Amino acid sequence: MRRLSPGAFVLLFLFSVSSAKATIRYSVSLDHPEQHFFHVRMTVPNAGSNFTVQMPAWNALYQIRDFASRVQSVRAKGGDGGPGAEIVVTKRDKQTWRIGPRPGVAGTLSVMLEYAIYWDDPGPFNSQLNLHHAFVNPAEILFYLPDRRSEDVLIEYTDLPAAWKMAQELPAGPSANSFVALSYDALADAPAELSAFSEFRFEESGAKVRVVVDAETWHETQLSEVLHRIVGYETQLMGGAPFTEYTFFFHFGAASEVGGGGMEHSNCTAISVSSDDNAGGVAAHEFFHLWNVKRIRPQTLEPVDYTSEMYTRALWFAEGVTSTYGAYTLERAGLWSRKAWYGDLASQIEELQSTPARQWTSAEQASLDVWFEKYSLYRSPDFSISYYNKGQILGVLLDLQIRSATQNHASLDHVLRVMNEEFAKRHRYYHDSVDIEAVAEQACNCKLDDFFAQYVSGTREIPYAEFLALAGLKLKTKSRTIADLGFRLARGPGNSIVVTALAPGSSAESAGIHAGDVLLSINGEPVPHEINDWLQGRPVDQMVRVRVRRDGGERDLSFALSGREMLSYEIEEDSHATNDQKRIREGLLHGITD
Repeated sequence: MRRLSPGAFVLLFLFSVSSAKATIRYSVSLDHPEQHFFHVRMTVPNAGSNFTVQMPAWNALYQIRDFASRVQSVRAKGGDGGPGAEIVVTKRDKQTWRIGPRPGVAGTLSVMLEYAIYWDDPGPFNSQLNLHHAFVNPAEILFYLPDRRSEDVLIEYTDLPAAWKMAQELPAGPSANSFVALSYDALADAPAELSAFSEFRFEESGAKVRVVVDAETWHETQLSEVLHRIVGYETQLMGGAPFTEYTFFFHFGAASEVGGGGMEHSNCTAISVSSDDNAGGVAAHEFFHLWNVKRIRPQTLEPVDYTSEMYTRALWFAEGVTSTYGAYTLERAGLWSRKAWYGDLASQIEELQSTPARQWTSAEQASLDVWFEKYSLYRSPDFSISYYNKGQILGVLLDLQIRSATQNHASLDHVLRVMNEEFAKRHRYYHDSVDIEAVAEQACNCKLDDFFAQYVSGTREIPYAEFLALAGLKLKTKSRTIADLGFRLARGPGNSIVVTALAPGSSAESAGIHAGDVLLSINGEPVPHEINDWLQGRPVDQMVRVRVRRDGGERDLSFALSGREMLSYEIEEDSHATNDQKRIREGLLHGITD
C-alpha cells in the first residue's frame, strides 16, 4: 500500500536489499486473557545505536484516541535478551519512545522491546482480550518505527487457550499462528480474530470468500445466501474481485457485548451487529469499500499519518456514496423489494431534513469536520450533519442527473467503474470532489458544476421533487407532532449529561431549566441512553420530573413535554410517468442503462 519516499537510486536499492533480509518481528502473548493485557515483544533488526518507536494516535475511527495511554512497562534489551543487556528507554511525547543510545554499537545488531497494552473494548473499531476471545486491530497494539514502516513484518501469537484458533487475512508465516506482511501499514490493515469461532468458505463470481463467525446463535444457510448475493452483485458491477481471498469477520450479540457497526479493510471487514438478521446491510456497505475508499482513494488520506488528524473533504463520497451502493446492492440483488428501497431513501431524506445544521454545513464540511465526532455535542443535529446520510442522498441524485442527461445511457455505475480503472488500478489517488466531478461530467458529457457547488460544497436546500421526477417518482410529506423535552442533551465532563440548545419559550425554560444544567434523572430513573426512543409514543403535555445539578447544588424541576412538528416522507411511483421516466426508474432500480 505504501511507497518509499523519493531518494537517490543507490540508497533506495541498498535499503530495499537490507530490508528484504531484515524483518521486523512481533510476538503477541495472550497469556492470562482475563487480565486484558496483550504482552508484546517487538524485535528490531539493524537497530543501530538508537532509534524511535511510536504508537498510533488513531486507527479505524477518524478520532484521536491515543492508544499509548494503554501501554505499560516499556523495556528494551539487546537482541539476545541476555543478562546485562538492558537498554535505556526514554519517552519523548505521549506516543513516542527513544530506544538507546548505545555508544559504539554496530548498526547490524537487533533490539528487543517488551511492553503490555490493555484492551477490552468490543466492536470492530477496537481491540479486545478476555476469556471469550481476542480481536486485534494491529495498529492499536503494536509500535512502529516511523522511518521503517515499509519493511517486511512478521507477527505471531502465543499462549492461546487450548480451544482457540485464529484468522488473519495475511499470508501464513514460517511457524504456527504466524503471519507476514510487506509493511507495517499492510499489517495494520489486517485485523485478527482468535477464539473458538465457526467458519465457512464459498466462491462467487470468481471471488474466494472466508466467513468467520463469533456468536452463540446464527444461521449459516441464511448468512451464506445473503453474502453470495452481495459478493456476486458488487463483484460483477465493478468488473472482478481485486483480491486473492476476502474474509468477513462477524460478531453477533448484544451491542454491549460486540460493539456495533462495520470497519472496512483492503481484504477483509469486521462487522458487529445484534444478529445475523441484521448483517446484510452492513455487509453490502463494507464489501463495496473494497473499491470505494480502500482502492478508489482520496489523495488527502495518503500516506497515512498515524500521529495526527488527516483532513479530507471526500468522505461524503467515500462513505456516503458507499451507502448509496449498499442500498442499491440490497435492492438489485433481490434482498430488498423496490418498496423497501423507496422507504430507505425516504428515511434518509427525513433524517437530513430534520437536521438544522444542514442549513450551514455542507457535505464537504461534514467530511472535513469528522474529527469532531468523538464529542457528543458535535454529533447533535444542531451542530452537524452526517456525511453518510447526505452522501447517500447525493449519490442517488447524481445518478439521476447523469441518467437524465444521457437518456439513461450512462449512470453513477459508470463513474465508479471509471474511477476504478483510472485511479485504483493505476495506483493513483483522486483529488477529492474535483476529480469526482470531472469523471461524472465525462460520464454524462454535461456540466455538473452547479450540482457540486450547490449540494456538495454548498448548503442549498435540495429540490427532491425535481430530482425524483426524473425517474417518475413522487415525494409525499406528512406532518405530525411529537413529544420533545424542549432541549437537547450532550455528554459533558466525566460522561455527565448536559442540557444544551434550550428552546426559548418552552415549558422546560419556564420551569427553570438552564442550558448547562447537568441532568441526573428523569422521573426518578437514570437518563435513558437513547432519549428519542424514550420520548417515542409519549403524549405532548405529559408532565415529567427531572433532577439537575447546577452550581454545586441539586434541584428537582417539573414541566410538560413540548410538542415539535415532524415531517415524514414517502416515495411512490407516479402513475402518469412517461416512458423516458420509467426507463430511468428501472435503470436506477436494476442497475442497467439503455
